[in-house]
Amino acid sequence: MLPFQTTHLELGVCDYPEHVLEDRWADYAAAQKALGLRYVRIAEFAWSRMEPQPGQYDWAWLDRAIDIYAAAGLEVLLCTPTAAPPAWLVAQHPEILPYGRTGQVKTSGSRRHCDLSSPIYRAFSRRITQAMAERYGQHPAVVGWQTDNEFGWGDTAQSYSPAALKGFQGWLEERYGSLDTLNEAWGNVFWSMEYADWTQIPLPHQAVSEVNPAHALDFLRFSSDQIVQFQAEQVALLRELSPGRFITHNFMGFFSGFDHYRVTAGLDFASWDSYPTGTLQALHEWKLAEPHLAHDFARTGHPDLTGFNHDLYRGMLSESVKNVPSSSADTAQANTSAPLHPTHSPLSTHPSRGFWVMEQQCGQVNWAPSNPLPADGAVQLWTAQAWAHGADVVSYFRWRAATMAQEVMHSGLLRHGERPDRGYAEVEALKPQEFPLSKVQNKVALLHDYESLWLYNLQPHAEGLNYWAQAFAYYRALRALGVDVDIIHPDSDLSGYALVVAPALTLMTPERARHLEAAAQHCQLVFGPRTAFRTVSGRTPETGQFGDLAGLVGAALLHYDSLYPEMTQNVAANPGGSLSTEHQAASHLAWHWAESYELEGAEALYRYRGGPLGGEAAVIRHGNVTVVGAHSESLISEVLKDLLTGAGLSPLPLPEGVRLSRRGGVTLLQNWNTHPVHWQGQELAPVSTRLLQPAEVSI
Repeated sequence: MLPFQTTHLELGVCDYPEHVLEDRWADYAAAQKALGLRYVRIAEFAWSRMEPQPGQYDWAWLDRAIDIYAAAGLEVLLCTPTAAPPAWLVAQHPEILPYGRTGQVKTSGSRRHCDLSSPIYRAFSRRITQAMAERYGQHPAVVGWQTDNEFGWGDTAQSYSPAALKGFQGWLEERYGSLDTLNEAWGNVFWSMEYADWTQIPLPHQAVSEVNPAHALDFLRFSSDQIVQFQAEQVALLRELSPGRFITHNFMGFFSGFDHYRVTAGLDFASWDSYPTGTLQALHEWKLAEPHLAHDFARTGHPDLTGFNHDLYRGMLSESVKNVPSSSADTAQANTSAPLHPTHSPLSTHPSRGFWVMEQQCGQVNWAPSNPLPADGAVQLWTAQAWAHGADVVSYFRWRAATMAQEVMHSGLLRHGERPDRGYAEVEALKPQEFPLSKVQNKVALLHDYESLWLYNLQPHAEGLNYWAQAFAYYRALRALGVDVDIIHPDSDLSGYALVVAPALTLMTPERARHLEAAAQHCQLVFGPRTAFRTVSGRTPETGQFGDLAGLVGAALLHYDSLYPEMTQNVAANPGGSLSTEHQAASHLAWHWAESYELEGAEALYRYRGGPLGGEAAVIRHGNVTVVGAHSESLISEVLKDLLTGAGLSPLPLPEGVRLSRRGGVTLLQNWNTHPVHWQGQELAPVSTRLLQPAEVSI
């Protein structure tokens, strides 16, 4: 059977046969099949068992494991094991170890102790990948591959090693061509930072104080390209030696360390590892206006934190991004040393080409500061939401709880003593046939890109606010209004959308500005604070914010106000403006950040009240373009609700923790609260879902 020949959601599991006695393998495989699982992912950290000594391979155990899974009727997803190099390799070549931000070498004893800039490590990566692909690439039970594991985990997306330094200097020379060009792009005349030789350029990690953001931005680009190239080498071998099998990678939620769009290029689809209760930690870091939110959803996670990442990874290889430029870096005399969109032969047998949840939490996690036991029903809730957001496969982590090493506190479908845990019972009760596969098609897009993220977070200028927090505020507002959202790259095809929201599009190029101008001819555009505040090199436009976007926005930046966490700024509708009377009496509080605008053709919809910004424009509109300058959840929601209504998209305000997600002709109604919720004349049970047909809810 070819991979992906299915019409409904499929389930899988992450298993580690090398962690248990071999006499358990057949029983485990039979139980996995009986549970309704189709896929089993194996071997991601098993390099030391495959190659116990340099060049000496032991495939016998893996041969037997794969044969046992196949005999049980399971399909195998193999992983390249390069996230955990064996001890003999470290001893033989200690130069493969990564260097941390302090300049200290990171040793073995955990995972990801490898420097992707090291030519030596890259050679060993190719060697083990080739050996695996030659052995198993055409095995009938092997249907796909996962490259490596969680790129960047453990703060390893950037390495500060001698190999990275040499590679970075060469990357810069190829990118800029001359030191004069680099010095001008970076603004190195500031603080006498001009370079006269490529070897004078250091890595941006041990400067006395804040490093030049342009320098740091290019290092992030370089480091991202190291991951692109590292994976491309593996993908090329797998395509050649294992034809007809899919290739993916398991990314992490809200991870900033590399450009996921560029790393995903060349894969058949993106996957990610979903741990809803652990991801709640982001709410603590972002210091939202509702500090109780993480506590309220401690046993389920917040629906929008998980939903954001589902939508992000669904959009990585969507049709709308297939013509996206490789990188905005390409507009600055830039060449990088590897193909940015590696050629590949994507499989065509899948009707919807959805993403996978490669690791789905099925009980307690072990890595957050506190790890509450999930509520009854949470595993089914998470599975159903993943499907509704476009997942074609949900794979649970892990089969049996580890009885050894770092993850003994992490749950599995089986307990340590092999008895089924609560997640097992919930998976057993699932009916995947109720979740048909189809393409997710939405009318609202949220624009996201990693270079804007890097620039924003390099100089956040506001305690408790960063790129993710700002983007999440807009995403959450849309979801709370009952709207489904595509998260896509800003240079994607925008022709099918009625509303396009760009919460933090910090980096602007002339090409991107023209692209957005064209989009504004047919849809509503919404921009958040700091829009178009940086150019491709990391500088601010010589004409100031909004630079190349100024004509479209019809305004210029006047002031910005970085607020202490306990400070607020009042915002209210502009008296006599074009807003409806229902908004005239309402006021909103901005937290963390407020910026005002000098009007150059735009209309002020809202103005600040009191304080140094009093009377200045807070929200402006110019044609089909709206800019929200105040970071205020209630203001964002009000603006978006009006625009959705005007676009004929019928917003439907939802109670906190209640969400609607649509796939095909089916709507999934979810209650993420641990208490009942009354909504539209019905009582929603705690931690529950319902599948609704179109006539059942007015949306």
